[in-house]
Amino acid sequence: MTDPRPPTRPDLLAAGISDDHIRAAVRAGDLVPLTRGLYLSRADHDRLDAPGRHRMRARHVASKLSPGTVISHVSAATLLNLDVWNIDLDRVHVSRAGPHGRRTTHLHVHATTWTDGDVAAVDGVAVTSPARTVVDLARSRCRDQAVVVGDSALRTNPATSDLLPDTLAAARHRNGTVRAAAVVSFLDALSESPGESSSRVRIAETGLPRPVLQHPIVVRDGRRFRLDFFWGQHGLVGEFDGTGKYVDRRDLVAEKLREDAVRDLRLEVIRWTWADPARFDVVARRFERAAARRSTR
Repeated sequence: MTDPRPPTRPDLLAAGISDDHIRAAVRAGDLVPLTRGLYLSRADHDRLDAPGRHRMRARHVASKLSPGTVISHVSAATLLNLDVWNIDLDRVHVSRAGPHGRRTTHLHVHATTWTDGDVAAVDGVAVTSPARTVVDLARSRCRDQAVVVGDSALRTNPATSDLLPDTLAAARHRNGTVRAAAVVSFLDALSESPGESSSRVRIAETGLPRPVLQHPIVVRDGRRFRLDFFWGQHGLVGEFDGTGKYVDRRDLVAEKLREDAVRDLRLEVIRWTWADPARFDVVARRFERAAARRSTR
C-alpha cells in the first residue's frame, strides 16, 4: 500500500484553501492534524495505523533536518517498514553527531557517533540502517518491544543478521549494550509477526522449552502446514491467534479443520491470543497439562 502525501499548510494555501477553511475542515473532522502545519484527510488518517501516521510525521520532520541529522530509533523502524509494537510514538526520533541531545513535546534528538554503514536512505530520507535501528532500540526499549523490531528486521532484511555483531560492537561504549547483546542473540527471522515475537519472549521468561518455529508437517490427507511453535519432544503445537487472523467465518472454519488434522497426528495443540502474553503463566499451565496428557498416551 502506497502512503498518502499529507498536505502542509503552505500546500493548502497554494491550492486556494484559506486558514479559515482549514480550521473549519479540522473542526468538521474532514482534515486531521498530524503535527503543526501537517494534515491528513479523514479517509487517509483512518486507513493508516499508528506506525503509518508516525511515518508521515517522520518524513515531514526529515524534510526540515540539517545535513548530518538522521531519522532514527522507532521513527527509522517505521520508515524501514519494520514491525513496531507497543512503543510510544508521540515523538519523532532523530540522531546527530555531537555530545548533547534534547527532547521536546514532538521531537527527540539523540547525540551519537557514526560508523560506516550506520545510515541508509528510504525514498530519499536518511535513516539509520536496519542493523543500527535494531541495536539502538535494543539498547533503549524493553525486551519484547526490541525483539519485535529485531525479528522483523531479520525477516525482511536477511543481511541484517551478518551486520548486527559489528554494529553492536561499535555501540559498546553506549548505555544499554549488555541488554542489546541479549536481545540480538535472541532474534529469529522465522518469527512472522509481533505476536509470535512477543510470545517467544514470554515462553523464555516462563522457563518453557525453546520451540521450533514454522515447523513443516504433512497431515494424513497430504496437506502441508507450518506450525507457529512446535515442541517435538513433547508432541505439542503452539498457535498464536492474532487480531484479524480470521477475517470471516470461513477462515475460522478452515483453521478448525486444520487443527483437527494436526490433532489426528496425535499432537496436542495449545492456543493463545494477545490477551495472554501479559499473563503467560496461564499459557504455561496449558502447556503443562497438554504435555501430561500426551505423556499418558
